[in-house]
Amino acid sequence: MSEYNQEKLTQDVLAAFAGTPDPRLRQLMTALVKHVHAFAREVDLTSEEWLAGTKFLDATGQISTERRPEFILLSDTLGLSMMVVSLAQARASGNAKGATEATEATVEGPFYWPGAPDMPLGSDIAEGIPGEPAFYMGRVTDLDGKPLAGALLDVWSGDGDGKYDVQLSDTPTMRARGRFRTDAEGRYWFWSIRPTYYPIPDDGPVGAMMRATARSINRPGHIHMQVSAPGHVMLTTHVFVGNSPFLHEDAVFGKRDSLVVDFDAHPPGKAVDGREMKKPYHSASFDFRLAPTPA
Repeated sequence: MSEYNQEKLTQDVLAAFAGTPDPRLRQLMTALVKHVHAFAREVDLTSEEWLAGTKFLDATGQISTERRPEFILLSDTLGLSMMVVSLAQARASGNAKGATEATEATVEGPFYWPGAPDMPLGSDIAEGIPGEPAFYMGRVTDLDGKPLAGALLDVWSGDGDGKYDVQLSDTPTMRARGRFRTDAEGRYWFWSIRPTYYPIPDDGPVGAMMRATARSINRPGHIHMQVSAPGHVMLTTHVFVGNSPFLHEDAVFGKRDSLVVDFDAHPPGKAVDGREMKKPYHSASFDFRLAPTPA
């Protein structure tokens, strides 16, 4: 009988990576091999299932583009993206359990597009797109509440139909995106729309996985904010609409209770910033607290 059993196979593969020069890469590959082999043994993985899995990953790569990163979507729907976010915030706060006084981070998502235009405070980044107008305001401070003047907010969201600009065309133009700098008191304000819930892209392998496992494909309404200031840890997060459908079954596990905000409804009239609104609108207030960069 051959002595080449399952345990010896795992040990042989681990030995093959033992000479990896980079210590961190060696650690990652060693742990990966251990867990993948343990998974195969735990479920008694068949050849047919292994082949189906490799075809799934191949299809995920085939459909992926710069504007449609299906592997990020896969990571999001498996909760891996949020796990990495949680680990990163815990690392930055110096607390292994992830507790922090900073605003909670969440997933970036697959629709971030660098290079949004710099706009003056009070601008409307959603002119001409469907959706109910919404006024956003708040402050950016450090953990002691000191205002951070000149902090940068990179903002993006889908439109009122739940569609992001990158989903509408192979050569999209930027919509509902903009970058703002806080004033001397750390304040920000701008106009956009009240975000609506929407389904994640489900016309690819990830969508097939979600249907096969009877999972919801929806995300609650939210607007993305990437907030940064010199000497502080950059924050990537969302502001969630308080009464949005699917708030408790976010397909990518990104919702955090501390990020849920009431969007107040207002009749036509003069808004907080003095703008005369001819139709009903909403307003939302949210303050961001940034952690200092670890020494």
